[in-house]
Amino acid sequence: MDLIQMGHEYDYRTSWLLSDCYYGLLGTADLNFNSVSSRSSSCGAPPIPSPPPSPPSGPSAWQTLKIPVMVDVSKWPLFTLMSAQELVSIRQACVFGTSANEAIYITHDDEVYVFGLNCSNCLGTGDSQSTIVPKKLDCLSGKKVVSLSYGSGPHVLLSTVDGDLYAWGHNGYSQLGNGTTNQGVAPVLVVTNLQNKRITEVACGSHHSMALTSEGEVFAWGYNNCGQVGSGSTANQPTPRKVSHCLQNKQVVSITCGQTSSMAVVDNGEVYGWGYNGNGQLGLGNNGNQLTPCRLAALQGFCVLQIASGYAHTIALTDEGLLYAWGANTYGQLGTGNKSNQLSPVQIMTEKERIVEIAACHSTHTSAAKTQSGQVYMWGQCRGQAIVLPYLTHFSCTDDVFACFATPSVMWRLLAMEHDDFLTVAESLKKEFDSPETSDLKFSVDGKYIHVHKAVLKIRCEHFRSMFQSHWNEDMKEVIEIDQFSYPVYRSFLEFLYTDNVDLPPEDAIGLLDLATSYCENRLKRLCQHLIKRGITVENAFSLLSAAIRYDAEDLEEFCFKFCVNHLTEVTQTAAFWQIDGHMLKEFISRASRCGAFKN
Repeated sequence: MDLIQMGHEYDYRTSWLLSDCYYGLLGTADLNFNSVSSRSSSCGAPPIPSPPPSPPSGPSAWQTLKIPVMVDVSKWPLFTLMSAQELVSIRQACVFGTSANEAIYITHDDEVYVFGLNCSNCLGTGDSQSTIVPKKLDCLSGKKVVSLSYGSGPHVLLSTVDGDLYAWGHNGYSQLGNGTTNQGVAPVLVVTNLQNKRITEVACGSHHSMALTSEGEVFAWGYNNCGQVGSGSTANQPTPRKVSHCLQNKQVVSITCGQTSSMAVVDNGEVYGWGYNGNGQLGLGNNGNQLTPCRLAALQGFCVLQIASGYAHTIALTDEGLLYAWGANTYGQLGTGNKSNQLSPVQIMTEKERIVEIAACHSTHTSAAKTQSGQVYMWGQCRGQAIVLPYLTHFSCTDDVFACFATPSVMWRLLAMEHDDFLTVAESLKKEFDSPETSDLKFSVDGKYIHVHKAVLKIRCEHFRSMFQSHWNEDMKEVIEIDQFSYPVYRSFLEFLYTDNVDLPPEDAIGLLDLATSYCENRLKRLCQHLIKRGITVENAFSLLSAAIRYDAEDLEEFCFKFCVNHLTEVTQTAAFWQIDGHMLKEFISRASRCGAFKN
């Protein structure tokens, strides 16, 4: 089963009751974090050099975060110096640097603080002094951070919810995009060629930078010795320049940078790569550098949802939960069972269950993945050992792999905080769900009781508020019989009212979607749709599409339709496809035809 927690969409009808739990339980959705590692070498350098031991090089990593992630930053040594009160104030955090020796964090009040070594002015404090005491960046005060990335100098890119882009730090190759090579001692707004553009995601290579706009355009600038800027030449690019060629008229949804390479995923799941390819990290079947974006033909027919870059390798996750890897493999970071480089994508973890998350960091040779049931695997360079096959850990999140086994132990994505030092209101409510000792009402479903509290139900659900305040027959009962929904579905619904979580297999989530529609619970409806999306397969895709249409779930309908079109041959061979009624079949064929699904 899959646990979904969508913190930023909390039910504000109950905010007065649950305000105490907000900081403890809520993450921020749609966060993007990118960074890379190590000083870029020349194009002719030997494959996979070890990360340099000292400045000015530094780490960076990539990741796009769509689901809130909450972890304990105390696993990173820098944060052990902070008091419990200071830790409670943190909402987001990132550790970076050659030896994980710099950190930036954002508080719940949207104040930005930095501390650490301050190589190349990467802390943005206005001077070159290191600091063990966190310093506030006043120029970023009140800015809601949505994407953060850093390079090897390091230089830092940061974008806000308003779409503004800030840059500071190392600038020897104009990677700050301001047209100069002067170091940026403090955050400065990047505006050249980006006027009226809303930046939603940033990514840093070793010494080059990329930005993704809300319109799906990619801009790149900085070091370009291997074509990583995608301009068609190897001349450095001092200001943001739109990446076109094969990406022209494409809607890019995600970007990532390797040391001196770049990659992008477009809205139909295609992957494009350009720049340095000496280890096959572009996945093109050769090791020649590419000065403009090239499509990964080997992934034709697959819809890639997530991609991540390691030091010189790449891993990708498809919409069916399949994991592919390619590039350098000196430390077993591809997870293939050997140390041979791969010039084209190869599938790994084929015997494991569905993968829902992948992780790699450009400053390390480590890879990690999380399965649908929450199992976390790691492979590659782990504390000096070369783990050539995915190894099952006892960790609950991929972040712990990098905190405990990666070198350096940087964060591979921007993190949201979780605090376990006190019991919040929400945690107390969760504890009392289905508690016979404190409940004042029982639901009987399929012969089983579920114990609840009328006050909580009235606060959290308009349906129950009407039931208990409008003198329905049920208002006078101590036991309410439910026969239109199954026990797992109804229990999950009631538990959602206490925890704001949904914990169900995708198949049962369809029934919960029905309930959410009947009770007009729009937030629960969205959570169900998200859960179903993560559980979609070729076998159940058409059944889920039918359910989405039946329950008027437009976003889910569009997602399932695209999945069916992307896997049209396989879907049309399933039993579910031929069990639908003729009207829906005609509608699907007509719509798919308009989308060009039947073109040769």
